[in-house]
Amino acid sequence: MTMSNSRTRARSQARAAARLAAVQALYQREMEATPLTQLLHEFHQHRLGATIEDVEYADADVDFFDDVVKGVEARAEEIDRLITAKLSSGWSIARLDKPMRGILRAGVYELIARRDVPTAAVISEYLDVADAFYDKREKGFINGLLDAVAKEVRA
Repeated sequence: MTMSNSRTRARSQARAAARLAAVQALYQREMEATPLTQLLHEFHQHRLGATIEDVEYADADVDFFDDVVKGVEARAEEIDRLITAKLSSGWSIARLDKPMRGILRAGVYELIARRDVPTAAVISEYLDVADAFYDKREKGFINGLLDAVAKEVRA
């Protein structure tokens, strides 16, 4: 493997870790209403790259993590509007469980704000994050919703 491939893989792994951490942070924010600066500080100091209860957390791309968490916060209304528009009639974003909302919000944020990340990569990465929380049916839902949003915002 070349040095370039090695760096690319390390960057990809760091971003994958950042995405998972971002979804966890969004979940925590929704559960505890932790102020954003305190939440970011907690993740920077105690979660990203740390070992907690014998579980080693991968080193995350901190800047990418911050961008996703802050971006979801800053564009929450726009993101929720895009998600809600793709839900079945009679469904609201409030009916989705909190981890699902975090995954969808982070994924939609990347689709609208991170044009440097290819659509397929965004969807694939958040399906990988969903593996930590859900089975096949829920992953299919996430895939379909992110794909529908992508077709609208990246057309």
